Amino acid sequence: MHRSIRRNLALVPFALVLISPAARGAEADALPAAVRNANAQLLSQFFAQGVSPAVLEYRRKLAEYQAARAAFDAEAGAYWSQISEKRKTRNAKRRNGQQITLDDYVLEHPPLYAGPKRPVTPEPEETPERPPRKPIPVVADFLRAAQELYQFTPQRPSSELEFKRAYARYALANGLTREQAVRVYSFETGGTGSYDVQAGIEHGGKRAISTAMGYNQLLTTNSVELLAEQGHELIRALSEKVARTSGPARHALEHKLAVLKKMVAHAKSVPDTWSEHEKIGNTPQGWAMHAMVLDVDIGPMLQTHKLLTSVLFARAKGYTRPLSAAELEMMNLTGDGTGLDMVTMPQAMREKVPTSNFFQRGGYERNPVAIRHNTVAKLLAVTDDRMDVNSGKPGARELAAAF
Repeated sequence: MHRSIRRNLALVPFALVLISPAARGAEADALPAAVRNANAQLLSQFFAQGVSPAVLEYRRKLAEYQAARAAFDAEAGAYWSQISEKRKTRNAKRRNGQQITLDDYVLEHPPLYAGPKRPVTPEPEETPERPPRKPIPVVADFLRAAQELYQFTPQRPSSELEFKRAYARYALANGLTREQAVRVYSFETGGTGSYDVQAGIEHGGKRAISTAMGYNQLLTTNSVELLAEQGHELIRALSEKVARTSGPARHALEHKLAVLKKMVAHAKSVPDTWSEHEKIGNTPQGWAMHAMVLDVDIGPMLQTHKLLTSVLFARAKGYTRPLSAAELEMMNLTGDGTGLDMVTMPQAMREKVPTSNFFQRGGYERNPVAIRHNTVAKLLAVTDDRMDVNSGKPGARELAAAF
């Protein structure tokens, strides 16, 4: 005990220097009362609890961080509230057929936190137990679910080129251009992706980071939504192929068609909203539907409609000019409504409107590409640049040749 007291007392000079370096002699009386009280309180903590100078320094830095962060959050909160209000105004004007102008966007860039980092505590802390992370399903899980729930195994292509040719035929027949398909593929897969490539398990990656799969990186929710909204077209196209086929191959196609009809019925059994489709997508039933991305007949249709729905959405909104691949990718990435907001903007406005107008705060602050390329024009330009580079890679060249 005596050794402990001596050790703590030995630290007192350092604590005094830390707490009030200018408080010597009569100068101490010149300190404001609030500062003297705070210093006295810290000293009281030191003597009562044996708090080390390192802990006191941590607490000082933590207070600085919290003050800086609170000030930033107040500024950022006001900015993002303005973003939300402007978005509501634009949506209302579009519904009423009114013209969108620069005044309908926030033209200042969002504040970015540049204050002190949160300090690391020198005190031992109990790490709260986190629930185990739910594993992301992969191709083996999709195939298992399809077999267990629908007694179906997707017909895999004999080669990558076979799938690319099937995709090219269906895409061209339904209104996608070679440039759109190849350049979006180049952006989404880096120009080398296979028909069964999954996000994270590519370019040497070992762990899936999402369920996004294939040339246009469909999520399980995308597959459910496409079956619900485009199921009639998929059934029609496959029915036509069944009618042209005979022998054992026809029996296999008839089974596939029956399974497709069941999947479409299941997808349509819930309200046609993203949230409802997402609920199915997070279940084995949704995984089974996602397995259709791998099928040489259904997969190319799903890949095509992932992009074609954006083309048709723009056309339905009165935008008849052909979408560039970069514009189509913006709709693919951000959603049709938000993407069309950027696409319909004249070039002069694209140069001035910050990308923050098309994000929620959390998404923007986690998106270094949108932060660095912080106007619509810059974001489209960097998308085009990446497409240019990746279009020269082997997978992209093979897909271009398939058209």
